[in-house]
Amino acid sequence: MPTMEYNDDVEEMQDEEYPMLQGATYLDHGGATIYAKSLVDTFAKDLIANLYGNPHSANAPAKLSGQLVDDTREKTLRFFGADPEHYDLIFVANATAAIKLVMESFKDLSTTSKLVDGHEGGFRYFYHIDCHNSVIGVRETTDDNHYCFRNDAEVAQWLAGKSSENNEGVKLGLFAYPGQSNMTGRRLPLSWPGMLRKSDHISHQDTYSLLDAAALATSYPLNEVFRDPETAPDFTSLSFYKIFGYPDLGALIVRKESGRILQWGRRYFGGGTVDAVTVLGKKPFFKNRETLHESLEDGTLPFHNIIALNAAIDTHERLYGPDPMTTISRHTSFLGKMLYVKMSSLVHPNGVSVCKIYTNPAESTYGDSTTQGATVAFNVVSADGSFVPYTSVVETLADERKIYVRSGQLCNPGGIASNLGYDTWHLKRLVANGHRCGAAHITGTEIVKGKPTGVVRVSLGAMTTIANIDSLINFLQEDRKPSLYTEKPSVSFYSSAQEHSSDSSSDSTPGADSPASSLTAHSSTSNLPSSTSHHHQQRLSTALSYQAFNDSAVAMGNPIEERKVEDEKKGFQKMFGKKSGRRGIIGV
Repeated sequence: MPTMEYNDDVEEMQDEEYPMLQGATYLDHGGATIYAKSLVDTFAKDLIANLYGNPHSANAPAKLSGQLVDDTREKTLRFFGADPEHYDLIFVANATAAIKLVMESFKDLSTTSKLVDGHEGGFRYFYHIDCHNSVIGVRETTDDNHYCFRNDAEVAQWLAGKSSENNEGVKLGLFAYPGQSNMTGRRLPLSWPGMLRKSDHISHQDTYSLLDAAALATSYPLNEVFRDPETAPDFTSLSFYKIFGYPDLGALIVRKESGRILQWGRRYFGGGTVDAVTVLGKKPFFKNRETLHESLEDGTLPFHNIIALNAAIDTHERLYGPDPMTTISRHTSFLGKMLYVKMSSLVHPNGVSVCKIYTNPAESTYGDSTTQGATVAFNVVSADGSFVPYTSVVETLADERKIYVRSGQLCNPGGIASNLGYDTWHLKRLVANGHRCGAAHITGTEIVKGKPTGVVRVSLGAMTTIANIDSLINFLQEDRKPSLYTEKPSVSFYSSAQEHSSDSSSDSTPGADSPASSLTAHSSTSNLPSSTSHHHQQRLSTALSYQAFNDSAVAMGNPIEERKVEDEKKGFQKMFGKKSGRRGIIGV
């Protein structure tokens, strides 16, 4: 198992390098990590000291910009352990833009009726269930010629040529998957691209691989990905703000041997990508530039951001050592295991776990950086086994304490569905009755018949400290006050719908062991922050009383799918348990 080691240097550099973190516990590094003060200072001094022009011009300021862009491109490849002899790097806005660039190239090639190097028109798309929405979206350009692998075993079967998806002959194809789940932090096998390339099965010929490394690159050395060009992905997407905090920039790293497929069919060209263009005559002409990145980087590059990237790499190596990503990987693995162990040990006095953590020990192990990143996806559970609303209560209360996490569906519909136990028709029904990604706390659909529709995510980064872990654990421990286990608790998310309506005027004042700032007290809409609107209070009240999906809602959603009400009731009973006078306790 790879080494784990806490980097206590981060505690010494906090005040000087990360002053914006004073008094805050930032635990959303999977969204964006934090930039160092010295990075901003270095970049600002560079801009003041030098005159940079548009790299497409030929004057001295333009040449200075162009040279620094070229130097930074090579420097970035080497930072990731990607030999510039075998790889090229295309600057884009973010990881999504990198994925979209690959998609557009494949789509353009697939729409031609001509045979291109043996490729028949159209392309097949394969993707893993744990993909981010930005990867899933590629399927909509394939004319329904796509397949989602439900698990790793299905991928292995396909790679072995034993899947029904292997029945088609030679055809242009693309296989995409995340290096790390942006939901659970599980790290998927990096061996798949090499296995695909080495396969002699006819259905794998001319099928390329796309690795979404946005989450992985945050705290993992990508030299493990690019060490051997023969086993590396054909295309790798990533975002630099997830690694350095700044700049807001992304990249597509391409195996040079695979790059031709991006150039062949691409129809659009922008400024700087062509050697010649004509505009008159019946057959207008254009000639793309030969160099891969020059032919795909449309228009003027964000050269100021690229200059900032140059400073970001230098800063990272100065703060975290000559091999910064290995140092960060060991540090975050240490903290990730600590967090997981501490969260797993939190139990109510009656033995019920405080946190439902979504992980599969058979697939990943906290502390093993090859199988698990420093990310924990979970839901808070009350003493009676019911789930606590993940945004309106957990994230809101954490936010008040300056503990910053993320909650919701995380743009990972497959991960949410598989971990929370939803089938496709369940999710369609949720949408039919108002559920929206990122807005469940507004639409009243965080908890549906006792079942959560999203999670809370904690993700660690290079500058996370043990004190940050302790802050989160102390916050979660507030949910274990003795007053929660009385027969009639205060008006809160622990009350059933009937209790909420009949006992709201009874003696429900929190006791000394249940302060107004605790998870319990804030579950009542009367304890919402003063800035909360009346409309939001109404929506939240709906969520807390679990009335968003009653039997009538089933009938209301009937036009979406032509099903009989009775069939829907049976489905919901199977999904949530038969209706009773109290909420059901579920196990996900």
